[in-house]
Amino acid sequence: MKISIIIPVYNEEKTLSALVAAVEGVDLPLEKELIFVDDCSSDRSREILSSYNNKHKVLFLDKNQGKGVAVKRGFEEATGDLVIIQDADLEYNPQDYTALIKPIISGEADAVYGARFLESKNNKIIYKHGYLFSRFLNNFSNILSGVKLNDIYTCYKVFSGEAIKKIHPNLVSKRFGIDPELTSWIGKMNLRVAEIPISYKGRTYEEGKKINWKDGLAAIWHIVRFNLFK
Repeated sequence: MKISIIIPVYNEEKTLSALVAAVEGVDLPLEKELIFVDDCSSDRSREILSSYNNKHKVLFLDKNQGKGVAVKRGFEEATGDLVIIQDADLEYNPQDYTALIKPIISGEADAVYGARFLESKNNKIIYKHGYLFSRFLNNFSNILSGVKLNDIYTCYKVFSGEAIKKIHPNLVSKRFGIDPELTSWIGKMNLRVAEIPISYKGRTYEEGKKINWKDGLAAIWHIVRFNLFK
């Protein structure tokens, strides 16, 4: 079996090499297919990714379009029996892959979300207001989608290859709307979803965090749009 690891990248020169080493170093009972999608970075990310071109799949977008576009492009290239999304910023620990893939391999789930807030794992939350707003958005999504989850905005989302083949043709999000959109399709397609506690170390805006208040406000519309009008 194979797992495709989709890694969207935008201006992550500070963490990219360490992230690649961390993903490569995970011991899994699966072949790993790393797929990097650079969303037109303006720092040295492209130069760093070029050094991995002979070892992994590296795709360069010709203009900045957002995480959603990068994730969808990665899905197009994925050939794995499982597919996972991995951010390049080191907020998430690839050592959690082992636990995340188990429900799919055992046939208990079609999708698995890695929940940052399920239980205490000494996870680092930087902005309390951001956390509280994320909880509000999560509960709002639960009501409209009918999918009861604790953390729809987690980076760590794992899908069976068959689930991605069903979901991918429907995706239209460009930026961070990809999270409620993926969750809405889980509900519409009656896919089985599980949640697993994961490690999380949030970073500050000074350290490169990119989501902002405008994305937060847009999230309300995304949740309504994808659950009620698609």
